[in-house]
Amino acid sequence: MWGFLKRPIVVTADINLSLVALTGMGLLSRLWRLTYPRAVVFDEVYYGQYISFYMKRIFFLDDSGPPFGHMVLALGGYLGGFDGNFLWNRIGAEYSSNVPVWSLRLLPALAGALSVPMAYQIVLELHFSHCAAMGAALLMLIENALITQSRLMLLESVLIFFNLLAVLSYLKFFNCQKHSPFSLSWWFWLTLTGVACSCAVGIKYMGVFTYVLMLAVAAVHAWHLIGDQTLSNVCVFCHLLARAVALLVIPVVLYLLFFYVHLILLFRSGPHDQIMSSAFQASLEGGLARITQGQPLEVAFGSQVTLRNVFGKPVPCWLHSHQDTYPMIYENGRGSSHQQQVTCYPFKDVNNWWIVKDPGRHQLVVSSPPRPVRHGDMVQLVHGMTTRSLNTHDVAAPLSPHSQEVSCYIDYNISMPAQNLWRLEIVNRGSDTDVWKTILSEVRFVHVNTSAVLKLSGAHLPDWGYRQLEIVGEKLSRGYHESMVWNVEEHRYGASQEQRERERELHSPAQVDVSRNLSFMARFLELQWRMLALRSDDSEHKYSSSPLEWVTLDTNIAYWLHPRTSAQIHLLGNIVIWISGSLALAIYALLSSWYLLRRRRNVHDLPQDAWLRWVLAGALCAGGWAVNYLPFFLMEKTLFLYHYLPALTFQILLLPVVLQHISDHLCRSQLQRSVFSALVVAWYSSACHVSNTLRPLTYGDKSLSPHELKALRWKDSWDILIRKH
Repeated sequence: MWGFLKRPIVVTADINLSLVALTGMGLLSRLWRLTYPRAVVFDEVYYGQYISFYMKRIFFLDDSGPPFGHMVLALGGYLGGFDGNFLWNRIGAEYSSNVPVWSLRLLPALAGALSVPMAYQIVLELHFSHCAAMGAALLMLIENALITQSRLMLLESVLIFFNLLAVLSYLKFFNCQKHSPFSLSWWFWLTLTGVACSCAVGIKYMGVFTYVLMLAVAAVHAWHLIGDQTLSNVCVFCHLLARAVALLVIPVVLYLLFFYVHLILLFRSGPHDQIMSSAFQASLEGGLARITQGQPLEVAFGSQVTLRNVFGKPVPCWLHSHQDTYPMIYENGRGSSHQQQVTCYPFKDVNNWWIVKDPGRHQLVVSSPPRPVRHGDMVQLVHGMTTRSLNTHDVAAPLSPHSQEVSCYIDYNISMPAQNLWRLEIVNRGSDTDVWKTILSEVRFVHVNTSAVLKLSGAHLPDWGYRQLEIVGEKLSRGYHESMVWNVEEHRYGASQEQRERERELHSPAQVDVSRNLSFMARFLELQWRMLALRSDDSEHKYSSSPLEWVTLDTNIAYWLHPRTSAQIHLLGNIVIWISGSLALAIYALLSSWYLLRRRRNVHDLPQDAWLRWVLAGALCAGGWAVNYLPFFLMEKTLFLYHYLPALTFQILLLPVVLQHISDHLCRSQLQRSVFSALVVAWYSSACHVSNTLRPLTYGDKSLSPHELKALRWKDSWDILIRKH
């Protein structure tokens, strides 16, 4: 029974020392003096403010991508004990003692370091040689732009890490498919592929490009699987179901989880609230939630309300009026009604209050019991401070001549009677008997006499309108738009019939407590829509560039300059690697075209296994470059050199693949292989030399004279060399 004690317990393990060495060198290159410089470097000023928001649990909205990337950076701050107290307002600002710089930059640096051994593993899983795998890893290790980007509090290195993890996981799954389908390792790698794809999308929307590539490759392999006659129908169905769950369901669930955690963490009101709907704002602690706490839920005749435009563009604003009237004659010579101005005002103001009046009664107070307003009811909107009714008529709007002017009616005793009846339509109603609800209901006001809809045109009025936004009456025949939709934000039941008492009432807070909590899905859908619809400032930047400039490295970015010395950090790639990657891509395209033409003529230059290996490598590496690069030509946004880095990593993976292919299949004799190998070694040496030369700009730890700096920029050096000769 105890016989096992008579023999020693032995555990054996296969350790790839090359992999260990690559991992160690990757960690050294990315973590060495990570806290230097102890100052805000380029886009750290952008991401840092979001980390502070996470630390303080303050809601924010960023249109650059989903929240997972920001949460990764915030995790570094949390592990370092960061309290969020730092003013992120200037590139080059010195970090205060409470900012854990090493911790904040740690996770991007680790992602960049681990990308080195992953490149090695990917090339091996493609069934290329150990030398080719080492070549890919070494190129990832010494590429200066990748080193620079991963040593800072930025997201590109994390995105690249998950892109490579998705490719590596799928290749391991694909290789397991051949000998052990449905095994534990098979399920693990398939599931990890879906997880990595979801994480890549969660870092930045650019991750969608790699995700689509993986889905396309998986779809092609699934199509071949369907045609495999050795598999039963049930087995094929199980294969397809497993792929659908791992590559479609799991990524969607994880994507939702990122937003769920994001919204759980950020429960406090913040500076970005006004972009969101009133209902969303009311779900946050403080801000609008503090103002609207205690409001009645159902709008009744006699209710005092503020009406916010749901569209929120160009800025969030509220229906507003004031004593001033439209000018008799506009600048273009057209006449107006000279009625009281109605605008949309982007600030809280007492002149934003309106009273919902029953057209059949004179009272401006809520009856007892309150009579709720329902979908389809006729209402009059009386301006709270001037007691004039919202009106429109067949007079052209000041800036939108094809729409009607909207005003508050002043009786001038002329032949222009009031037309102040509006029909309430609840856009998001569940039935035609729905009650108008505070914050939750999205409504339209349709003018009874002209069928015009109350609409925010978005145009800024001239100085006579205090640069406020124009409100118009838009004909229903012109179609529906979100700028026609309004919701009640602040609400109270009016109790004072006298004007002076009512004015005091309008200045006082509401008292009745009604809680309004949006569901997670409602908040997720609104936040996702705002992120996709929000357009950031696309103005030209000093260091912005076009996609064509990336391939030839005809641009760089000055990330940081020491305030006292000339030490500086630039995002500048290794020109040998960048140009060689582009050449490898061109060679792959030419060779593949040649092979396809020859195979069409039934001439097979490559054995079948070598051909399949070549095609799969091209689909993942050349395809990875294409999907991560070509879409930028269609984007109307400010672009920078770092946007090319994910595409560059796929080029780097392809480069040793092409070199090995040339050596194995195009060099016919041993002499040719020897000469080619010597050229490859010389090429690698030149890449290492360039990497070492650019080291001062990569790490920023050496002062440079203007002449030395110019010599390090490859284009300037080339121009100098030409002038000398």
